[in-house]
Amino acid sequence: MLLIRTPRPVLAAVALTVSLTACTAQAANGPAGSEAPASKTPPAKVTVVDPAAGRPVTVTVTGGTIAGVKVVDADGATLTGRTGTDGARWTSDRKAVPGSSYTVEVTSRTADGREAAPYRSSFTTPEAARVNKLTLAPGKNTTVGIAHPLSIVFDLPVTRKADVERQLKVTTSNATEGSWGWVKDYSGRDRADWRPREYWKPGTKVTLEADLNGTDSGGGWFVRDYRTGFTVGAAQVVKVDLDRRKLTLNRDGRTVRTIPVSGGTPGGDKRSWRGTAVLMAKEGTINMNSETVGLGDAYDKMVDYSMRLTWSGMYAHAAPWNAAYFGRANRSSGCIGMSDENAAAFYAAVNVGDPFEISGRETKGTVAEGNGYGAWNLSWEQWKAKSAVG
Repeated sequence: MLLIRTPRPVLAAVALTVSLTACTAQAANGPAGSEAPASKTPPAKVTVVDPAAGRPVTVTVTGGTIAGVKVVDADGATLTGRTGTDGARWTSDRKAVPGSSYTVEVTSRTADGREAAPYRSSFTTPEAARVNKLTLAPGKNTTVGIAHPLSIVFDLPVTRKADVERQLKVTTSNATEGSWGWVKDYSGRDRADWRPREYWKPGTKVTLEADLNGTDSGGGWFVRDYRTGFTVGAAQVVKVDLDRRKLTLNRDGRTVRTIPVSGGTPGGDKRSWRGTAVLMAKEGTINMNSETVGLGDAYDKMVDYSMRLTWSGMYAHAAPWNAAYFGRANRSSGCIGMSDENAAAFYAAVNVGDPFEISGRETKGTVAEGNGYGAWNLSWEQWKAKSAVG
């Protein structure tokens, strides 16, 4: 006789149990209708703990072993997992997701190897009170310069940085050494960048698998995974010497263009930044207004061939109004200006992600990590120390 106790629905985090016993056989030599003595083997008891969101699903069997577990969400996706070496505990590889329903099917065997009746249950995790999202750079399937990091900006605060970082997997085509580092983006939001130890090698293919679905960031839950990938292009480095008012474009170690420029005016807030900045975007013709960067009414004009280097407003661009100073004096409001002709050729030659290595005595400081992509201004040891997991 098979006795199954159907579990009643319970709230999350309450264990569901059921006792499973094997049928007893009719005695071979006993009177008709008599039964053989009940087996001395205890029944196998299956327990499924309804997890809170952000925790794995766990199945245990007492008095037997697990033969198989199948966990399926409402969309039909299977939550895979592993059975422990003792055969009595199964844990899902991924965490349960907020606001999702799951069905669980378990097959097991009693201690003497007999197959027990299947066990079925279901549970639903609560909806997330706050959902965290993110923005990835560079864009998917793009080709970028050798200094562009893999960068993630989060919509909501990340106070559980180690938990989030462990879900971020970077793969490169040539086993590039690199590390995550956490910085405060210029917008004030939390940001994680993966920077190589040295500039990328041209042709490197980079992929990110962010298995964040069901992860609690501390400021909100992630309710999806993310995937992206990009390719590294030509080995180009832009060197800007503000003391000599000269810009040099090097490709594969060879100088391909030298341009006279004028940088930020010495002695005040109009000075340029120094250190390594990374070309963030080629923005073309844009309106530049000094009030947006805290310089009062110094300028308000349309500017051609604009190439953004920092969030704080430093660009390289055409500046025909400063023609008298190119190669002679630094008289800009902080940007790196050049003639229309040189700007057009330079704009066509550079790529997003190319490093600008800027030097000069009359500058206002080094580009910070979150002001664009300033991670290259830290030593490798300093950068690795910004990882949340070491």
